[in-house]
Amino acid sequence: MSSVRIGPYTLPNRLILAPMAGVTDQPFRQLCRRLGAGLVVSEMVTSDVRLWNSRKSRLRMLHQGDAEPRSVQIAGGDPQMLAEAARRNVEMGAQIIDINMGCPAKKVCNKAAGSALMKDERLVGAILEAVVAAVTVPVTLKIRTGWDRDHRNGLAVASIAEQCGIAAVAVHGRTRTDLYNGEAEYETIATIKQALSIPVFANGDIDSPQKARQVLQATGADALLIGRAAQGRPWIFREMEHYLATGELLPPPSAAEQESILLEHVDALHAFYGDVMGARIARKHVGWYLTTLPGARDFRSRFNRLEDRDAQCASIRAFFAEYRTGTGAGEGVAA
Repeated sequence: MSSVRIGPYTLPNRLILAPMAGVTDQPFRQLCRRLGAGLVVSEMVTSDVRLWNSRKSRLRMLHQGDAEPRSVQIAGGDPQMLAEAARRNVEMGAQIIDINMGCPAKKVCNKAAGSALMKDERLVGAILEAVVAAVTVPVTLKIRTGWDRDHRNGLAVASIAEQCGIAAVAVHGRTRTDLYNGEAEYETIATIKQALSIPVFANGDIDSPQKARQVLQATGADALLIGRAAQGRPWIFREMEHYLATGELLPPPSAAEQESILLEHVDALHAFYGDVMGARIARKHVGWYLTTLPGARDFRSRFNRLEDRDAQCASIRAFFAEYRTGTGAGEGVAA
C-alpha cells in the first residue's frame, strides 16, 4: 500500500478512523490504532472555548498517550473562534487540526457549522484561511459532496481548501440532506481527487475489506475514513489492511480474542471516565460488539442494568463462556 502524507507526517497505512461524536474517545482511538488504523481522529470539539470547561469537552481534549500524529477535529462557523480553538488545541498537543464541514446533524447545522457551511463558499474560504494562518501544524478538512443533490459543490469547496493551504480533504459520499440515508456515491469523490493535488480521503459506507478496495479503485483516493463500520468491530482496520496488501481475507477474531478486546475496552472506559460514566458508555459499545452473536439481545437488556466495572466484566466473561460451549449462547448470563 502506498504511503499517505499529511504535512510532515507519513501514515503507516491508508486507513483512518473517522471522528464520531460520542464514539471516538481516547479509549476507542487507542484500541483502533492498536488494531491497525493508520490515523485516528478525536471527537468533534466545539470552537467556542467558553464551553471547554465542561467535563465532556475536557475529556475530548485529553491526548496524553495517544499515538502520533494526534489529530483533533474542531467545529464551528466563526473564523476567529475556529482559529483560536485550533491554536489552543495545538498548545494542548494536537499535531493535526481537522475542520468539520461534514457533519449533517441538525444541532450542528443550525448553528451554521458542519456541512451547513458548504452553503456559503466565501465563509468557507475565510474559515480555512484563518485556521491555516493560526497554527503551524497541518490543517485538514472534512466535507460532504454538497449541500443537497442539486447543489453538489464539493469540488468547489475542495478547490477553495487547496488554495487556502489545507493539507488534505476528506469527502463523505453524501450530501448534507442525505444525512446517512441511501448509499454513498463515489463519483464526486473521484472528480475531486482528479482535480486536486493534495491528498483526498474517501468516506461513506466502507464496511468490509472488499468494499475498501472497491472504493479505493473507484475514487483513486489516497486513504479511506472508516466510521460506523468500526463500532463494535475495531479489528476491521487489521482486516482491511491485510486484504489491501495481500488480497486475502483474514479470519475473524476468535471468540477468545473478541472477549479479550471487549474486556480491555470496558476496562479502559472505566479508567478514563470513572465508574458511573464508564458503565454507561460501555453499554453502547458492548451492544455494538455483540450485535451479531446469538443471545445478545437478552444479554444486553440485563447488561444495561449493571452499574460497575466488575459486574460488567464478569457478565461479559460469562456470556463468552456460554457462547463457546453453546449452552444457551448468553442465556441467563447477567442474572
